[in-house]
Amino acid sequence: MKLSRLIVKLRIPIVVITLVLMVPALFGILNTRINYDMLTYLPEDMDTVKGQNILMEEFGKGAFSFIIVEDMPDKDVSALKEKIQKVDQVDTVLWYDSLADISVPKEFLPDKVYEAFNTDHSTVMAVFFKGSTSSDETMDAIREIRSIAGKQCYVCGLSAMVTDLKDLCEREEPIYVAIAVVLALIAMILLLDNWLVPVVFLISIGMMIVLNLGTNFFLGEISYITKALSAVLQLAVTMDYSIFLWHSYNEQKEQYEDNKEAMAVAIHNTFNSVLGSSVTTIAGFIALCFMSFTLGRDLGIVMAKGVLLGVIGCVTVLPALILILDKPLTKLSHKSLIPKMNKLAAGIVKIFPVFLIIFICLLPPSLYGYIKTDSEVYYDLAECLPQDIDYVIANTKLSEDYNISSTHMVLIDSSINSKDVKKMVGEMKEVDGVKSVLGMESLIGSTVPEEIIPDKLKSVLENDKYELLLINSEYHSASDKVGEQIDALSDIIKKYDENGMLIGEAPCMKDMIDTTSTDFKVVNTISIIAIFIIILLVERSISLPFILIAVIELAIFINLGLPHYMGQSLPFIAPICISTIQLGATVDYAILMTTRYKAERIAGFDKREAVRTTLTTTIPSILVSGFGLFAATFGVQLFSDIDIISSMCMLLARGAIISMILVIFILPALLLLCDKLICYTTIGMRRCIKKN
Repeated sequence: MKLSRLIVKLRIPIVVITLVLMVPALFGILNTRINYDMLTYLPEDMDTVKGQNILMEEFGKGAFSFIIVEDMPDKDVSALKEKIQKVDQVDTVLWYDSLADISVPKEFLPDKVYEAFNTDHSTVMAVFFKGSTSSDETMDAIREIRSIAGKQCYVCGLSAMVTDLKDLCEREEPIYVAIAVVLALIAMILLLDNWLVPVVFLISIGMMIVLNLGTNFFLGEISYITKALSAVLQLAVTMDYSIFLWHSYNEQKEQYEDNKEAMAVAIHNTFNSVLGSSVTTIAGFIALCFMSFTLGRDLGIVMAKGVLLGVIGCVTVLPALILILDKPLTKLSHKSLIPKMNKLAAGIVKIFPVFLIIFICLLPPSLYGYIKTDSEVYYDLAECLPQDIDYVIANTKLSEDYNISSTHMVLIDSSINSKDVKKMVGEMKEVDGVKSVLGMESLIGSTVPEEIIPDKLKSVLENDKYELLLINSEYHSASDKVGEQIDALSDIIKKYDENGMLIGEAPCMKDMIDTTSTDFKVVNTISIIAIFIIILLVERSISLPFILIAVIELAIFINLGLPHYMGQSLPFIAPICISTIQLGATVDYAILMTTRYKAERIAGFDKREAVRTTLTTTIPSILVSGFGLFAATFGVQLFSDIDIISSMCMLLARGAIISMILVIFILPALLLLCDKLICYTTIGMRRCIKKN
């Protein structure tokens, strides 16, 4: 209580200090780099990642793109190539005139090389960049190339995708936050009992969001998914704590004439009540940090930090603002739209066996759908973008006109003799879906003497340590067929060079598929165990953690099982993150209900009366919290053109409603069914056994 009274006493300095901290926080937000390349989150010890680093270190090349040029005379294409070559961060541009003068007919090239890079109305040039795929410099170079090339040219490749994704995110993100704020505000105005307090909530939470985003500066960079979701998630998840404080303050005002003393008691009570629920939410986010695909760590750290700051803001900044604005808040009270829950509570208790039957019936189909959805996710990052975006249009043209859907790169030891390399290339060409293999041995055919190949071109494809080959594939990245192709190509490469590496977008995505499939199981297990232990300690019970987690896990099974029955495919990261976030964020509803149920039983009421009173008092808070999370995420889901963001917000919105419904209807039924077991296995409840 001493700390609570000190917070009340220092209410004005607390607000002033928080406002002052906004300045460095805004600086931190503006100077935190955003990473738009998911493949950079792969573990550093993977061959694909090592190979990308070698390509950068040994060849001075990182990103790679194809540029399709349509209906342009060769002399103009050659001039365009020279302009692109002069773009800062462009290392090398390869086209026909890299091999021979444009006055020499293209038929001079080997047939397969000619067909790989020409159609009757277009030609393709390959561009190597000095920077990595998603570096700011590479993205700037992509934009400059597009401005130079004009509408006749199409830039393909992962760097083009990352550039388009960044531009789309920067356009959408301010609108995400505005939609989340407006809809959450509407939900709270309707469901709470005051016109002004929702605005006060949003100011307090907004300050903590700014502090959270500002302190990301010390992480160096965060992913675009983290940036897009963190503000919305922090708003939705930490809103509960503000609601708890407001309800507690109003209760204490009826007992204390001095509103400052009432607030001190409310702060003390709120901190104790939100401690358990915030720790479970933080544990859910921390579980993401155990992913070997480090995007989970990125999201987990930022969101755990956001929840912690949300709790701090709830017991410092929010009470200070409420006390400062106490008079207008008192004048702007209104009746909540939520009716009294006496009849609903009595009805649930009366027919509770029906809800037990529903629980049993829902479990098998939801679990089946959940398992099937996990196997039906997509990994192709291009699928998350709108079909009319520049990158998608360019890649579609590359696939349709040239039958090239992905490009792999091979790094082998340059000391391997030419005869073995030609033999290896021959074997790779026979692999299903391989359209062409381009390297020194491909260019040196029967018609091209080695001595006429320009030194500049040779330096692109080999140095004193490594030789570089390009493999054009007919198969799309992240498809089952390209996975089999990569395995076959890797086997061939290892046969000739045990240290040889297959790198590029598709091999990296295959590693991502293998990595995240394991991560899903690890994160789920860790989050369930961590939250189980926290509930066990908070509720001092062995049986209650099983019951609470069973209810929320069923909600997760339903939420993630529905896409299978609805014929939807989710981005791979969504099920991994949502299962953990939904468990951590919505188990609060179950803890709130269970804590009240225990108090009623210990107070001497029989199990039916205890559950009835529990439902009457907790349903309003659960409704406000559930609809708050729904409102903050549902609008973003409808608006966003980025499927990863849209899908995750859709799952969060739906998960909030499903968890809310199951906690209100299924959890009370399980408490009534397991009452005797709960009393036996919960500290302080044994004396309640006789009061059934």
